[in-house]
Amino acid sequence: MKKTAMREAFGKHLVDMGSRYPELMVLDADVSGSTKTALFGKEFPDRFFNVGVAEANMADVAAGLATCGYHPVISTFSIFLALKSTDQIRNVICYNKLPVIIAGGYGGMSDSFDGASHHSLTDVAIMRAFPNMTVFTPADAQEVRDALEAAMKIDGPVFLRLSRNETPELFNDAEPFTAGKARKLTDGSDISMAVAGVPTSIAMEAAKTLADEGISVDLLEIGTIKPIDREALAASVKKTGKLLTIEEHNVYGGLGSACAEAVTKEVPALIDMIGINDTFTESGPYDKLMEKYGLSAEAIVERAKALAAR
Repeated sequence: MKKTAMREAFGKHLVDMGSRYPELMVLDADVSGSTKTALFGKEFPDRFFNVGVAEANMADVAAGLATCGYHPVISTFSIFLALKSTDQIRNVICYNKLPVIIAGGYGGMSDSFDGASHHSLTDVAIMRAFPNMTVFTPADAQEVRDALEAAMKIDGPVFLRLSRNETPELFNDAEPFTAGKARKLTDGSDISMAVAGVPTSIAMEAAKTLADEGISVDLLEIGTIKPIDREALAASVKKTGKLLTIEEHNVYGGLGSACAEAVTKEVPALIDMIGINDTFTESGPYDKLMEKYGLSAEAIVERAKALAAR
């Protein structure tokens, strides 16, 4: 299966959108070569601003642009957006419901060799806690493009979580990403699984293995964590009574928490969560880190079997 890095799709699609959206402005915090916003800067130099290593200032500048009728994108590593500009995103962008797209590159452990200081495992928890914020977690390059288009149509702030590394192209020929809607990947009746972001292809592999072993999986890809598709989750869990969530994020506050909050308001369920178990992560090759922290098809299969047997 062909692979494409989300950051490549992000940078190239910003260029495509630039000619269609004259109100689009792009700001980066001195990492535009890594986040690929440099592509936009080369094509539209008068609409691109490198603010330097000043993430909080970048959020404030974008807010000012938004009040003047522009639709800014602010881009840097997700860990820095979520932590270094938290105050400005909350009090200036979200409080005033300004149309700013907050593009968190290098999400999860994808900045793998830089270790815990650069691994972004609390960004979703922080961003989804802010009023007026929409949170997108695309699973492949096509969903990045679709999510950017959807974000441009939202009259308010949007957090877009991206990854550094190449990921399989899953949805090139599928129905387009729709804000607030889950994507049904497999139909099943034994166990529900909900996944977001990069682990989606891994969960799809696990679901196939489970099906081969006689365990039928109802698999949902959650491209929008806020607002979450409560209806789709509830319908799935009503069939199976069991939900396994899979995310490249701390098990506190991310996809698992969002799904549990949604499902338990609608239907009783046994819930288990695969993610980073409240620990600082190590540095190393990305694939090896994913395996170490339980984000492999084999680990998902074992956890799913254990939950299905309960």
